[in-house]
Order: sequence, then C-alpha cells, then structure tokens
Amino acid sequence: MNIYIQAASAISPQQTFGESPLLIERKEYNSNRLNIVEPDYRELIDPKSIRRMSRIIRMGVGTATDCLNKAGIKSPDAIVTGTAYGCLADTGVFLTSMIEQDEEMLPPTAFIQSTHNTVGGQIALMLQCHGYNNTFVHRGFSFESALLDAMLLLQENDAINVLAGSVDEITDISHAVLTRFGFYKQLPVSNLSLFSSDSKGTIAGEGAAFFLLTSQPSAGAYAKLDALTTFYKPKDTNEIEQYILDFLASHSIQIDDIDLVITGNNGDHKRDDIYKQLKRSVFINNSLIHFKDLCGEYPTASSFALWLAAYIFKTGKVPAAIQYEGLKKDKLKRILIYNHYLGIHHSLQLVSAC
Repeated sequence: MNIYIQAASAISPQQTFGESPLLIERKEYNSNRLNIVEPDYRELIDPKSIRRMSRIIRMGVGTATDCLNKAGIKSPDAIVTGTAYGCLADTGVFLTSMIEQDEEMLPPTAFIQSTHNTVGGQIALMLQCHGYNNTFVHRGFSFESALLDAMLLLQENDAINVLAGSVDEITDISHAVLTRFGFYKQLPVSNLSLFSSDSKGTIAGEGAAFFLLTSQPSAGAYAKLDALTTFYKPKDTNEIEQYILDFLASHSIQIDDIDLVITGNNGDHKRDDIYKQLKRSVFINNSLIHFKDLCGEYPTASSFALWLAAYIFKTGKVPAAIQYEGLKKDKLKRILIYNHYLGIHHSLQLVSAC
C-alpha cells in the first residue's frame, strides 16, 4: 500500500513555518543552542487557549493545526505523536516547586502538563477528535515509532487520515545537564560553519513537525512515504552499510536509484565519522545534503529531515538555504534519509515523488 504525505508543517530554528517560499537563507546562530523561530500562534490557536499552553504545547498544537489546514482536513481519524523529552519546562517547574515548598501544597497544573502525552491530548481536545491517540517515548526512535504506527493504521484500514509528528524542546536546565555530559560543544560556534568545527559535541536543537498521512492519492500530495526501518547499536560501519543495502533491496531498489541522500551530520567529529565512512563507500556516487546545521541535534530531529524531503518534492527543488554536494539529476524521484542519534538509534526513511 502507498502512503501519501498529504501535507507537512514544521516549526524549527529556521524560517520553515507559514507560506512558501521557505528556507530561502540560513539563519545564523553563534551559540551551542538553536531555539525555534516562534510564529504568531494567534492565527492558528484561540488567544484564550494560548495563555494556558506552555511553549512546547504551542509548538505542537500550532504545527499540527497548520498541517491540517494545508491538507484541508478539519479532524484526522487518528493522532500519533513522538517525543523523547516531553514537556521539559513544565517538568522543571513542578520539580522546582516541589523542592521550594518541601513537597507541600503543590499546584497540580505543571505536573498534569508535564506528561509526555500532553501535546497529543491537547491537539485532540482542540480538534474534538475522539479517535485513536497515541504517544511514543522511545528516545532516538520516538518519531520513527510514531511514523510506523501511523503507517500500520493506514495499511490495516483502521484509519483514512492520520496526523503523525513529533515535538521536543530544549530548556536551560536540560541544556546545562546535557552539556555537562559532553553532548554539546562547550564554546559557541556558528551553525553556518558547524561541519568545519573539529571540537567535541554538537549544537542543541528543538522543533516540531507534523504530517497528514493518507492511503488515498490526490493531486496536492507532497510525496510518498515508501518505507521506514530502524536498527539499534550496529557494531560497525560495515553492518550499517549492509542494513542500508538490504533495506533498499527489500523494496527492489539499488543504491544508484537514489537521487538524493539526506544525512544527519551534526558537527561532532566522533559521531560524524559514520557518515564520512559511508560517503566514501555506499554513498560514493550519491548526492548528499545535511540538515542539522539548520535545526540542531535532538532525538526527534529526523522529523525535520522528512519535512525537508517532502518540501523538496513539493517545490521540485532543494531550498536555497541547503548546502549540497552536486545534485546529479534535475528531477528528483527518490530520497533516502539516514540518521543516527548518539550512534545508538539508527533509522532509514525512503521517500519518493508522487
């Protein structure tokens, strides 16, 4: 069964939200942290409701609403969300108040809104959607798990339209903790020169991306989501190469049939070594582009890559803000997304033109 991306929307540290054209130029940050470009949510969400929403809820609800508006759908049959961190800001508020008030007379609102399924629940409440609603919290596989669940719902005819996406935020506390663990660079760096930096760590990112998936073809569809797979802790690059080739072969595709590969290079010389080796081997004849200099690194960053692939097929060209190494074909038919998170969670997404 074909799975069609009927519409897609993303909020990120770049200009990726709203009407086309998007990603005309890269927004520069001289930091080790990229925060989203906040849109005007009042055009999508009732202002009275906005005041009661935390930042990450506004991100998720705003992106989901924009996606549905683009698809011309008032309410989907199912909502599937992926998030690794959940509502970090609300979690921090609750834990701080618990310490400051000696665990007495704690306001419950922050705790209620800190659960991982809050975003999916808020979307359903706003849309009055009483169908299937699920949230996956699988670390670096959170978005892929949500996407796979959505694909299964469509393939099993349990839904016609599925809203699937992910959302993750970075806060001062979480950024400080993860920096101490060595995930992020100690000193500020320009995201425009991220891949030329040889220092340890990457730059933190955040964002939300939602997709309206359907099994019914239409003239306005962005792209087709042909296949998805994940693999955990491969022992070496040779095993990764074999995963990639086997994945393509299972869909009767050769590596030379891929017009463009989107890889998850993040500027950490240790983590990027995998991509560099693949570029010299299995991807040696493929055109490559990267995306984490635009959105930063976070567990569900692969959703930004899928949004980028869908947008490329929708517009018929690679956005001007993307640095790429010689596209060899004028018209793109197939895009392969390969991403890994911390060298542990690896995923492949195959996307093609409608």
